[in-house]
Amino acid sequence: MEINYNNIKVIGFDADDTLWVNETYFRDAEQEFAKLLSQFETPNKIDQELFKMEMKNLPVYGYGVKGFVLSMVEMAIELSNGTVSNKVMSKILEIGKDMINKDVELLDGVEEVLQKLSSKYKLIVATKGDLLDQERKLEKSGLLDYFHHIEVLSDKKEANYSKLLNHLDINPTEFLMVGNSLKSDILPLINIKSKAIHVPFHTTWAHEEVNVNKNQSEQYHTVNSLLELPELLN
Repeated sequence: MEINYNNIKVIGFDADDTLWVNETYFRDAEQEFAKLLSQFETPNKIDQELFKMEMKNLPVYGYGVKGFVLSMVEMAIELSNGTVSNKVMSKILEIGKDMINKDVELLDGVEEVLQKLSSKYKLIVATKGDLLDQERKLEKSGLLDYFHHIEVLSDKKEANYSKLLNHLDINPTEFLMVGNSLKSDILPLINIKSKAIHVPFHTTWAHEEVNVNKNQSEQYHTVNSLLELPELLN
């Protein structure tokens, strides 16, 4: 199916793993956590149980590093039957602080692409996660000047996007979303009659994995890099 972008006026970008590296740091943190608790369980089991704990806690803590750290703390207590040491707890908190304080590593071509597109389109960021952490990363990234609006969403479902577009007075048919997650950045948009372009990242959080049917797959483009965007939109 031919996808036409001629009427697009506003482009939304996901932030984590679309503009900069993020999920890689969570995988590294999970490995560190498994080592810390290796006396209580195998790495694979710890990984599985931590993911279950994160899913259980998502409605309470939301997305981001802080919720992840709280899930690690809770998991450490549970796996150790309450015997986990203060030293291990301190190390878990250090893992979280290290994640928050990491430098922002932009993905290939990000600034070049934003520079090109900002002359023709209004650009916004639509991301989910912890508000303070995302604001900090955007500040560190040096990309703020390219964006007309920044929105940190509690979730990325059809209703969240519809509310955002309504708030910004954007017609859904004139909006394009660009992101790495089919579940969060692509499928909700095509369901509300917007356009979407998928830019896969080499690591995907299990919570973001989703099966796509043939009809859905024909309604969006997939590119290997953001660098392909300007040509695709022309």
